[in-house]
Amino acid sequence: MYTLYYSVMNNRAAATEPREADAGSLFSLIRAAHALEDKLEQALADVGLSSAKYSVLNELAKAKEPLALSELAARVSCVRSNMTQLVDRLEADGLVERVDCPNDRRSVKAAITTEGKRRHHAGAETVGRLQAELSRKVNAKDRAALQRSLGALG
Repeated sequence: MYTLYYSVMNNRAAATEPREADAGSLFSLIRAAHALEDKLEQALADVGLSSAKYSVLNELAKAKEPLALSELAARVSCVRSNMTQLVDRLEADGLVERVDCPNDRRSVKAAITTEGKRRHHAGAETVGRLQAELSRKVNAKDRAALQRSLGALG
């Protein structure tokens, strides 16, 4: 009886502890994400952007119209106070400008400037090159498996 109890308890404990291989996968994924993020930041820095700045410019370019800062914050998953600071920096760089909202005098929107469009285009080319590099390094079957795996995580 004791042997059976001991065996069941050991199996239960093993089932609740993360397996070493699973933990290795987790940390490998995190390391890969950091490496890709670093590569993206370095590449965007060459065109005078950060990934945060590029994300905002990308949303403004896609919208084709000025967006309220709260809308921008929601689109890039950022808190409103951080968006205000980011738009301050983009405005100082001449990439966006604040414009009054015609329907609400209290509201301000961000509009992409001509220089912002130019810099966004350069950033989009950079992102495209990085995506092409990833496609060359990882075959289509593995990319599809990666997409499925990442989809299961989120």
